[in-house]
Formats: sequence, C-alpha cells, structure tokens
Amino acid sequence: MTASQFVAFDLGAESGRTILGTLQDQRLSLRELSRFPNGMINILGHSHWDVFRLFEQMKNGLRLCASELTGKPDSISVDTWGVDFALLAEDGSFLGLPFAYRDSRTEGMMDEFYKLISRKRVYELTGIQMLPFNSLYQLFAMSRARSPLLQTASDILFMPDVFNYLLTGEMKSEFTFATTSQIYNPTKGNWDGELLAALEIPGTKLQEIVSPGATIGRLHQTQARDTGVAQVPVIACASHDTGSAVAAVPAQGKEWAYLSSGTWSLMGVEMTSPVLTEQAYELNFTNEGGVAGTFRFLKNIMGLWLVQQCKKSWDKSTPVSYDELTRLAEAASPFSFLVDPDDMSFLNPADMPEAIRAFCARTGQQTPESHGDIVRCALESLAFKYRFVLERLQQIYPHAIRTLHVIGGGAKSELLNQFTANATGLPVIAGPTEATAIGNIMVQALGLGHVSSLAEIRAIVRDSFEPVSYEPREIEKWDRAYSRFTTMLAQVSQ
Repeated sequence: MTASQFVAFDLGAESGRTILGTLQDQRLSLRELSRFPNGMINILGHSHWDVFRLFEQMKNGLRLCASELTGKPDSISVDTWGVDFALLAEDGSFLGLPFAYRDSRTEGMMDEFYKLISRKRVYELTGIQMLPFNSLYQLFAMSRARSPLLQTASDILFMPDVFNYLLTGEMKSEFTFATTSQIYNPTKGNWDGELLAALEIPGTKLQEIVSPGATIGRLHQTQARDTGVAQVPVIACASHDTGSAVAAVPAQGKEWAYLSSGTWSLMGVEMTSPVLTEQAYELNFTNEGGVAGTFRFLKNIMGLWLVQQCKKSWDKSTPVSYDELTRLAEAASPFSFLVDPDDMSFLNPADMPEAIRAFCARTGQQTPESHGDIVRCALESLAFKYRFVLERLQQIYPHAIRTLHVIGGGAKSELLNQFTANATGLPVIAGPTEATAIGNIMVQALGLGHVSSLAEIRAIVRDSFEPVSYEPREIEKWDRAYSRFTTMLAQVSQ
C-alpha cells in the first residue's frame, strides 16, 4: 500500500510543533520536523499572542517538509489551544495581536454578563462550563469597553481559523473549536443569536462552521512559492487541540474516561449528544464538539500549569529540570500539603510557588518551602482533583467507568500517572503522548477518505503506539488523604 503523508501543526500555549505523519498498511508513524517556543507576550500591561512569529515558524516547518519529502504531503492541518481569537478589518488585515485568555481584562465580566442573560440561561443555550476566559466573556469585555478594534472588525477568526486563513486566504470556523467559544448553540447547530445580541455583535462577523475533515482550501500560491510545498489541501482537523487528542484515545467500548493531560487537564467521556441537564449545569460540566458528531462531556482542571509556572519562577535564579523536580517530589513526604488546583489564585500569578504557599496558609496548613514539597503538593492535589471530577462525572455518565486513558504530554509523567491511579482506584493507561498530533493527522486521513470512521482511527492508534499501564497502589492511604482534600475544598468554597 502506498504511504500517505500529512503535515500537522500542533500549537500549544507553551510550544508549537510541525509533525509529519506517515500512514501505511494501517500503521501510523510520526516524525517531528520542528519545534518552536510559544508564550504570551506583555504589551502595555496586556497579554497577547504573536501570531505572526508563530506563522513564520510554521512556514519554516513547511520548508523543512519540502526539503525532506521526495513527493508532496497529502494535506496540512492546524490545531491550537482554545477560546482565543483575532479581529480582522474589511480588507483582511489584522487589527492588532490577539489577546491571550489569561489576560486580566475579563475579570468580573462573567457576573456583569449575567445581568443581561442569566448564568443558567447561558448554559441552556451553550452547554459550556463557566470559565472567565471563555470567548463569550472576552468579547463582552471588548464590547462593554466599546473597543474600537471590535467595532471596526469585519471578521472574528478563532485561533486555528487564523492560521488556516494565513495558509489559504479562506475564512471558516471549525466545529470543535466553535463549540468552546460559549457562543455556539449545540441544539441549533449554529452561533446563538440571543448571546450575540447581548454582545451587540452582528452574526455576520462570525464564519461558516465546517466539520472536522472538511477542506478549508488549498495552500495559497504565495505560501507555496515561499515554502516549496505544493498547493495541497488544508484540512480542518478537530482544531481544538483536545478534540484532536480525544480522537486519538486508543479505547474500545464505552466503559472508559479520558484525561488529556498537559498545561491544562481535561477529564471527560464521549457522548453522542450534549448533556444540558440541571445536574450537568450544577456540576459545571462542558459539552465540546468532537469528531464524527460526538460531544466531549468534560471539565477543565488547571493541570501541569502549576508545575510549569513553578519551574519558570525557580529558573530565574537557579535553572532546574523537570526530571530533577520529579525526583525531589518523589522523595518528599506524602500528603503534607494540599491545594485546589482550580483556585483562581493559580490562573496567572506573578509567582506560582508563592501562590501555592499563600493558599496553604489561607487554609490553615503549614506552608511548603522546598521545591520537592511544592511539586509534590501540586501533583497530589491534581490527582485528588481528578478523582473529585471523576466521581461527579460518574453521576451523569450512564456507563460504569472502569479505565482512565491519559493522553498528551502529561502521559509521560510517571509520578503523576501513578498518583492518578492511586487516587482514583482505576487502572491508568498512559499514551499516546502525541495524541493531539495523531488526532490531527488521522482526521486529515478521514477527510481525504484514507480511513472511514472514528473507530478505525482508534484501531490504528492501538496498533501503532504502545501504552504504559499503572495499577492503583496504597489505596487506603490515598482514601484517607482524599477525605482531607474534600474537606479543604468545602472550606474554600464557602
């Protein structure tokens, strides 16, 4: 069978990559062509994304592709982090750099918006969990401030749509990403007019929504000349990175949950339709679009952001590797300190170690001082939050959850994976670590007819990548500590 080759751009909040996927004889192999840093940039006190620098890095990846392939790739696709967007003028030019979701301008915007449309009504319309950085509240912050950029804008493009536009010149919005915005109505299958009216934003500023696997267009001739890559199709993958990652979960049947583990942790199950019940609203679960008409019923958890930001703070004085931090955490005393990873004080603090110490002090605990104590606190607290969310997920999901699949970069964290198995009492199957790139590539293959279904995608993933399994240990000790954790959560929620 002739090999098919696909280029995946996987853009995360911390780094981006160009991945070449080769599909042959129902096996997929990956090769990383380039990796480049990403991160928020501060401009006059506001956080932004430098999309033009990122796009230059993507073009460098295409140049490497052109120099290393004897033929041309079958297609190209882009996935990114969620909720952020760019504003374009009528002539197609950009109105400034996109804001980053951790920017402070959305503080208080949820409560202000609920004066126009109630919190419960927003959930009824969208099925999306209430998070202060959702696109809805970002747009409301701009609308409320009478932003001249928003008023001037002819088009709103979400982040993967931005790069698809730069690649092709075509403007579309992809389904899985559109659903994360909290302005998409899954019952109507389109942007919600009631929410747009409250935002005072015409629906004409938003784009036609296309399904995962749809062709956006072909690589624009200017980009083809600049990179040496032929004018191949640019495909809409599941362009919200978690959507791509979940498509690559190597699971069978229905008795499983997933944990997409990285800067953010996203824990959920796969449903055939959105869950818009009172219970789902009260528990603040979200319904995000998936591949082949599925919905990802999940909850966001702060994730490895806590450890990443601790390392960033410590590196200012004495650089330390993640391997060393893991060794120190493993050697630290268990269950000495606990935090709620989703406390808003951890969203974007100037000093994450100090924020963790402050939380411990506020909740009547001793304060962790050493690197090992702080990292162990973060990892144990994450594992306990996974159990907390999983218990509530099981209240709604109609099938027993007997296995937890951990995918994404966090699947490489042996210590966190073992903690997760211990805390949840479930076997953890870790991998593939490159789930997002794999899902990106396999949805391209689906769109071009090389595979026929989501089930076939997952069968190929199972046959192509070897997972690592973790069995629960010391369950009684973890149960006792979990009781302390839930008591602490109840305390901070009062």
